Amino acid sequence: MKEPLARVIVTAAITGNLTRPEQTPHLPITPQQIAESALGAAEAGAAIVHLHVRNPETGQPAMETALYREVVSRIRDRNADVIINLTTGPGGRYVPSDGDPAKAGPGTTLLPPEARVEHIAELRPDICTLDLNTMNSGGQVVINTPANVRRMAKIIHEAGVKPEYELFDSGDIALLHDLLAERPRPDHLLTSFVMGVKYGFQPSPESVLYARNLLPQGADFTAIGIGRHSFPTVAQSYLAGGHVRVGLEDAVYLDRGELAPSNAALVLKARQIVESLGGQVASAAEAREMLHLTSAPTKAI
Repeated sequence: MKEPLARVIVTAAITGNLTRPEQTPHLPITPQQIAESALGAAEAGAAIVHLHVRNPETGQPAMETALYREVVSRIRDRNADVIINLTTGPGGRYVPSDGDPAKAGPGTTLLPPEARVEHIAELRPDICTLDLNTMNSGGQVVINTPANVRRMAKIIHEAGVKPEYELFDSGDIALLHDLLAERPRPDHLLTSFVMGVKYGFQPSPESVLYARNLLPQGADFTAIGIGRHSFPTVAQSYLAGGHVRVGLEDAVYLDRGELAPSNAALVLKARQIVESLGGQVASAAEAREMLHLTSAPTKAI
């Protein structure tokens, strides 16, 4: 049986790709809002901030490197320690058209793999996510073929950025094993299980333990709960020996019927859960050492 970690890393997922502004008035949209929310989450105890960007005018998901650069610069100007984790998830959705499923319909975002990691190659964050899922997601299909994942992984590796492998079902873990078999095993492996996306891992203590036991030996993991499963998954992940993640990307409620006023509030509640179970939250400096990251940058990008 794996014991809980002595120090637990809290990740705050600040705005995400799917949470809609109409779901909560507290969702950060502009680069300034996203950076301020990330800084508040760090002050509350998050060692890692996971970042997407949005169109400042419409609130819709965006991918422009200039937006990422502004967010990262605003954070680094005031906090050189917090670990920055940028997404590479957008650009992988396919919606078949009604008349011809071979043709893309409205809502399709498919891009060449290289376009999905342009901001990683340029900005070189501490960490970036690398999704291994190909799956149904509502009426859409998320497509991350092994060949495309390899092309993205090559650019991430060349940029000197640590990948966080996001896993949505057990087949994704099988793909992870294949990827690791193709090159020398890294000295540290960072993974996360996304629990609660329809047609992926369903949230439960059994799912967390099942996924954990499929991982390569010694891999760090975070179980992520979506929606109402967010805080129960914090406890389950900690008790299974993992780290934790919360944020407005994953859930907008602090309690039943009570919208979270900020990412910081979500982090504080997650921290309280960990500490009430006997754990301690890692600082950003401690998290860097645990994840085998280089020291924090000394100036803004």
